[in-house]
Order: sequence, then C-alpha cells, then structure tokens
Amino acid sequence: MTRSGTAPVTDNKSLSGKVALITGGSRGIGAAVARRFAAAGSPVAIGYQARSDAALSLAAEITAAGGQCLAVQGDITDADAAQRIAADTVARFGRIDILVNCAGVAPYRPLGAMDAAYVRAILDANVLGTVLVTQAVLAHLTAPGGRIINFASAMAFRPVPTSSIYAASKAAVVTLTHAWSKELGPRGITVNAIAPGVIETEMTAAILTERRPGIVASTPLGRIGQADDIAGIALFLSSAEAGWVTGRTIVADGGVT
Repeated sequence: MTRSGTAPVTDNKSLSGKVALITGGSRGIGAAVARRFAAAGSPVAIGYQARSDAALSLAAEITAAGGQCLAVQGDITDADAAQRIAADTVARFGRIDILVNCAGVAPYRPLGAMDAAYVRAILDANVLGTVLVTQAVLAHLTAPGGRIINFASAMAFRPVPTSSIYAASKAAVVTLTHAWSKELGPRGITVNAIAPGVIETEMTAAILTERRPGIVASTPLGRIGQADDIAGIALFLSSAEAGWVTGRTIVADGGVT
C-alpha cells in the first residue's frame, strides 16, 4: 500500500505463499506491514485485541485487492489467547512462515509518578506478549526458513525523559532478539528486530502535534518517518535476501541515533 492507504501496483511477489502472522496488525506500523506483505504475495493474519472495526476493515481491504487476510482477536499477554491466535492462523493457512511481533504500548511517565500497575502493563504488553506469541508460534514455524521479526524502538538506545519503562521494555526486546537468534539458528530460523524512531501513526499523533518542528530539525533526513518506511525493512528481513542476517536490531530513525 502507499502512504495514502491505496493499493500499490506491483509485480513484486517476494513473499509469494509465505504465511505471516502480524500482531498489532490492525493499525499503524502493523497495518502497513500487513499491506506490504499482502502486496508481496503473503497470506497474512492480523492479530488485534480491541479494535475489531480496524482489523476487519483492513482484512476486507486486503481481500478486495486480491490478497488473503484473516483477522484474529486475542490478548497477547494471555498464554491461552496467544496459543489460539497461532492455532487460528494455522487452521486458516496451514502453517506460519513469518512472525512479526508488532503489538505493544507506549505510555510515558516521569520517575516518581509510576505505580506497579503502570510498569506491569508496559512490560506485559511489550515483553511478555512477545515471549508468549513467539512460543505459541514456534511449533508451527517453518524450519528451516522461518522468520521472526520483533519490534523494539530507538528509545532502547537513546531514551528521553519520562520514557524509562517503555525504553527498558524495548531494550529487553533487543536482548530477546539476540538470544533467540542463538537458540533458533541451528533450526534455520532467523530472528531480527526493527527499532523505529518517531513514526507518523495514530499512537504518535499527540507528540507530533507538540514537537513536529523540533523532531524534523533534529532528524538528518529532515522529515517524519512513515509507517511504510518501516514496512519495507520488515519485508526485507522476511525475504530470501535476508537469509544471512540474524540477531540484529536495525535502528530506523532517519539518522537521529
């Protein structure tokens, strides 16, 4: 899809027949990844927790453009739900070749204003959810040849004030990625992560309203990142061309880090 949300005209079928499960796939970066993968020939399952309207709308859009898409609901922080998300994907498409762990949350609070519930909610969504879904998918993942792509954040490398717990959760994802690549390498499964900077999505609307000129000024490429910028990296990491890349986190923030 293009940045305006319309289907691109493309002959690129680099993921033809490769089944992808994308958590957090109903909007933002996850939706851009789903569109890009579908355009490349991948049947996609988009995982969502609450926004059924967005998920079903995206599934219908991809199907209308000639792709295959399944919307699967579930809370990734619940082990049973994670297992069901994986099982529903396999029931529809027969297997899973690519897992994209894109679901997460990003609330900021300053030190002194955090309570246990706040900390747990971030760690559960960003770390526990990544672990539970990956474990649920592992039994179904193509080996050799499987791909796991986790979503970290540039904040893992350059945290800003009030971002400490979010940044720490994404630093954990970087470490999980590196460690899992060692475990799964002998099975021919690659594990990589993408660490975006500020990307223009619904989640970043407030911060961009407040700080857009400053963010643009501090970015060497001189603009705000778009969801499709990140989807292109996910497409590469899922492709045959990335078969010798594993355990790496790609920082994609326009040169800020």
